Amino acid sequence: MEDQDLLAMTIGQNIMRLRKMANMTQLDLAERLNYSDKSISKWEQGNGVPDVRILVQLAELFNVSVDDLVREHPEKEVLPRNTRLLRRIIILSLSVGLCWLVAVVGFVLCRILSALPYVWLFFLYAVPASAIVVLVFSCIWGWKWARIVSLSVLIWTVLAAVYVTSYLYGHEEIWLIFLIGVPLQVLALFFFVWWKRAHTFRFFRKK
Repeated sequence: MEDQDLLAMTIGQNIMRLRKMANMTQLDLAERLNYSDKSISKWEQGNGVPDVRILVQLAELFNVSVDDLVREHPEKEVLPRNTRLLRRIIILSLSVGLCWLVAVVGFVLCRILSALPYVWLFFLYAVPASAIVVLVFSCIWGWKWARIVSLSVLIWTVLAAVYVTSYLYGHEEIWLIFLIGVPLQVLALFFFVWWKRAHTFRFFRKK
């Protein structure tokens, strides 16, 4: 019985540690697992152990092995929330900055090595590239509003880049391409609203 209690406490501490590192609340984790937050609280307090199926889900969610969930990690500490946020902002800023660095390098090389017109378009293309970077990281870190905003920016800046490029090369009727953005924007908003409501419905049904 003592070993079972120790295992339950170890698993509970690991779930809490990984959840906090992922910047998730107990309710967030409960929604991802389709369980109630009461179950998450019970596991983290060592008053119960998730079944094998849930342990596998947790391992996949936190990108660790099941072994990492069931063994002790005395050397690992949970970073303060502000520190994690600052690190993520730095990572995101450096990644976006890399997009603009590539744009600057492309602009300079084209001006030096060739006589291509409209090389300033590199900077226009850097905007949707930056939106892609933000979208990827916001999906990884679970930043819901950042996902919606970055996806919207991506849709309209891609269309704008196509429009400007085509117009400069003589395609004047290309403005019609912006009509594509309307259904894309509606679908994007619908997807995020539907996804959130679907998880909320499953959560309350589980409770």
